[in-house]
Amino acid sequence: MSDRVGAPPSSSPPGTQDPAPVAPVRAGPDRGAQRRRKPRETSPVRREGRAGYLFLLPWFIGMVAFTIGPILGSLYLSFTKYPLLKPPEWIGLANFRRMLEDPRLHKALWNTVQYVFVSVPLQLILALALAMLLNRGVRGLAFYRSVYYLPSLLAGSVSIAILWRQIFGADGLINQILALFGIEGESWVQHPDFALGTLVLLNGWTFGAPMVIFLAGLRQIPVSLYEAADVDGASRWTKFRHITLPLLTPVIFFNLVMQMIGAFQSFTQAFVVSGGEGGPVDSTLLYTLYLYQRGFRAFDMGYASALAWVLLAIIAALTALNFLLAKRWVFYGD
Repeated sequence: MSDRVGAPPSSSPPGTQDPAPVAPVRAGPDRGAQRRRKPRETSPVRREGRAGYLFLLPWFIGMVAFTIGPILGSLYLSFTKYPLLKPPEWIGLANFRRMLEDPRLHKALWNTVQYVFVSVPLQLILALALAMLLNRGVRGLAFYRSVYYLPSLLAGSVSIAILWRQIFGADGLINQILALFGIEGESWVQHPDFALGTLVLLNGWTFGAPMVIFLAGLRQIPVSLYEAADVDGASRWTKFRHITLPLLTPVIFFNLVMQMIGAFQSFTQAFVVSGGEGGPVDSTLLYTLYLYQRGFRAFDMGYASALAWVLLAIIAALTALNFLLAKRWVFYGD
């Protein structure tokens, strides 16, 4: 008789112990069901990001194919002798050492420095003066702003350069005006002392783009400052010197940097006015024109590539210098 009362009879044969109870086994996840689950939906932000990159893909391809690729290619060619019709031959720094002994390059660099440092200040002065005139509430401001902007659009064209050569020619408009006062002129574009000056005037005439930017900057100066100056009896020059110029220095700095970079890259005017030769006596031989002559006339692509990188270094150095000096005279109002 069992010691337990009401205990169920054992199914084990006499003399054996009952087996230990086995814990119930839980059914594992169905792997087939996991595979059949729907993929997690992508968030709208991620989908929009992918769509944005897809639309930007043509721009990335163009940047690599037409900008980064040629830049790296020209960097390699600057260390080679590449006559265009033969494979490039690695010569190291020979192209850069050659620049030190190239008198035409020195002349072109000097002409370019004169061109930039005379024409750019002239251009900015004309642009600021005209912007202040238009800022005084002229009727038809949109019309005048468009008219004065046209030279900036047209001055880089071949047609305007041809017209400029005719104006300063022997029988041009300038000499016709001088003849009214009994002055006999000459062909200004053919005189070594005045040919570069005609290009400076042409670049100074393209004041439209900085003029529009100056006008926008003048519109941001609070009128209350001028009213307070009027109460104190300040003159126009005093208001210009102590109100307009300090508050306009960021705009002046922007125009200065942009126009300086553009002036160093000027090519069309010098090419057309001088007939592609940079004459007379290399007086209009700008840096970019000499670069063109070496690359596409002499087929000296290795040397032309080295010239291009030196020009890049010059522009970068002057731009960095402008940013360093800007801390002393640019006022941001903070």
